[in-house]
Amino acid sequence: MRLGFAMPHLLRLKATCQPWEAAVTGADQTRLARWAEKLGYAMISVPEHHIIPKTHVDLSGPHHLSAYPTMAYLAGATEKIRVNSCIALLPLQHPAITAKALSSIDWMSSGRVSVTFGVGWLEEEFETLGVPFRERGAMSEEYIQAIIELWTKEEPEFEGKYVSFRDVVFEPKPFQKPHLPVWFGGDADAVLRRTARYASGWWPFLTRPEDIPAKISFIKSQPDYSGKLTDVFYGFATTRVGDGHVIQKDPRVRAGMTKQEIIDRLCWFKELGVTMSSVPIPSVSHLEEYFDYTQWVAEEIAPAIA
Repeated sequence: MRLGFAMPHLLRLKATCQPWEAAVTGADQTRLARWAEKLGYAMISVPEHHIIPKTHVDLSGPHHLSAYPTMAYLAGATEKIRVNSCIALLPLQHPAITAKALSSIDWMSSGRVSVTFGVGWLEEEFETLGVPFRERGAMSEEYIQAIIELWTKEEPEFEGKYVSFRDVVFEPKPFQKPHLPVWFGGDADAVLRRTARYASGWWPFLTRPEDIPAKISFIKSQPDYSGKLTDVFYGFATTRVGDGHVIQKDPRVRAGMTKQEIIDRLCWFKELGVTMSSVPIPSVSHLEEYFDYTQWVAEEIAPAIA
């Protein structure tokens, strides 16, 4: 199992955010990205919301970055570590813009980009941006097809309800071939079917750990399964966040867990089919303590679960 790096202050969820994170700056995150690379972490992933209605600020917080610019910055600040989204909101941006942003980052970083797409859940965000919430699934299905067409065809052409193009050119293609890794985040059957068709990775959020094997089997049992699924990311503290970012208590995840407790939980994930996880941000006093903590994880936890 590989470990992703838990970057502080990418968002401020009430369920998971530690008080000290709010003081972490972009300059601090740059230092941390280079530190994570030095320690051998596999990936930094960026969550995304474009706008938060006031009714959701208490649980979701006001602070959310845009995934693609942040991924591009982190890739440019490092040399080896991979960047990903967790998740990027697929229906909220024209697929040609999404395809271009990601292929540009992948090209400039010499192939260090993955993307985890999601269909979104916050209806008011869609309303504010003028995107039909009830059609987000159908839009996502078309958008991923159009994106892959642009990434892989010399003469891309697509005809759909939500997007159409022909007689166009699209370069640069992604550095990775046939295209950069696509993952899908979410738990609904429709997401799992889309994962089966297009993705090499799945990132669940509301699935209980013990239900992961059945969901992986569901993905692989689809008649149009592509055979590509190689990665499943399940965060150490995923069970602390419920639908709509509500706080959930899980006695198996708590502050002050011992080294062996952390290792045992991650090894359990590995037995369930998880290939990548991350150790949650702890209740340290300040940023410099977090540098020490992430070094401890890299030196004491990572070798035990490899």
